[in-house]
Amino acid sequence: MPLKSSDSDRLKKTDQRLIALLSDRISLLAASEQPSLDEQLADVAPLLAQAGIPESVWAGVLNSCHTTLIPKYATNHLAPRQITIIGGRGRMGRLFKEQLSLVGHNVSVLEHEDWEYAEKLLSQAELVLVSVPIEHTVDVIKRAAKYLAPTTALCDITSIKTQPTQAMLEHHSGPVMGLHPMFGPNIESFFGQKVVVCPGRNDDSFQWFLDLIKSNGAELITCTPEEHDRMMTIVQATPHFCRFSLGVFLAQSRIDIGQSLTMSTPNYRQEIDIVKRLFSQNPHLCVDIMLATEERCDAISFLADTYSRLARLVAIKDRDALIQEFENTQSFFEDKINTFLQPLNAMAIQRDFQPQMHTNISI
Repeated sequence: MPLKSSDSDRLKKTDQRLIALLSDRISLLAASEQPSLDEQLADVAPLLAQAGIPESVWAGVLNSCHTTLIPKYATNHLAPRQITIIGGRGRMGRLFKEQLSLVGHNVSVLEHEDWEYAEKLLSQAELVLVSVPIEHTVDVIKRAAKYLAPTTALCDITSIKTQPTQAMLEHHSGPVMGLHPMFGPNIESFFGQKVVVCPGRNDDSFQWFLDLIKSNGAELITCTPEEHDRMMTIVQATPHFCRFSLGVFLAQSRIDIGQSLTMSTPNYRQEIDIVKRLFSQNPHLCVDIMLATEERCDAISFLADTYSRLARLVAIKDRDALIQEFENTQSFFEDKINTFLQPLNAMAIQRDFQPQMHTNISI
């Protein structure tokens, strides 16, 4: 039903006030260092709840304001740098190409059909970024290294760090660093995202690159490659297997997902959304996340054993044993975890489980 004339006038006036307020907000942000997305959300969370406005709506406003400001960062850098992204036509490679080009850098792409031009594309580059699937990363590093100048900064952005970092250090004499962007390629900017940084050699050569990522609102977390890979076993591989298993179970059981959602809890809807997003990804990438290291395979095997042990208790209806398992785990969470976790909010969930349609499998 179309708006009445009086309502239409009120809507126009409301939009005018919103535009004026957004203009003020963008001006304030442009004149100062921006607080993080989490900080900005926390500041207004009670007001949003009181007004009945989903946090995801407000987060969209914050992201849009930040994206508006990105072009100003181009003036914060000295001369444009020469960058080559190996795998730059994959979705994650394209994201980094867009972000680097946006601030004035000259970005070239090297794909599998371009290796006859490798010397030209790699020898003059100040930064070479390796953005290829896990199973190809080390081989691509070895292949590219022979074309690099000793001053070229070499960096990979795959989700494992120990083997790629070792390969870069072994085959390239110049600056080396491993990065792991903790997000998918569908984001509009680095604002509110996390990037794990694993130093390798001559870290100062990457400072301009890290400053760019940080100035665009990302949080940098520094650790060793070994620490990263241990944590990713828990952060990535085992949750990945849980959702992979749930999806397979639902498909094999021929569950009517639509009907289940009509009578679902918020937690169930969230879980189904996460599983749906998982199975919208490239299957090669999803499987490689689970199989990337022996440690991941061992952890998944241990998790499967835990499922089997608990399932046996359910099968024999051992209520006391199940309660004991629950209470033991409850104590662990209370003692070890509660002090580190803030209450979950809708936007945090949305950020952590965005679809990640990585398709850079051409190298």
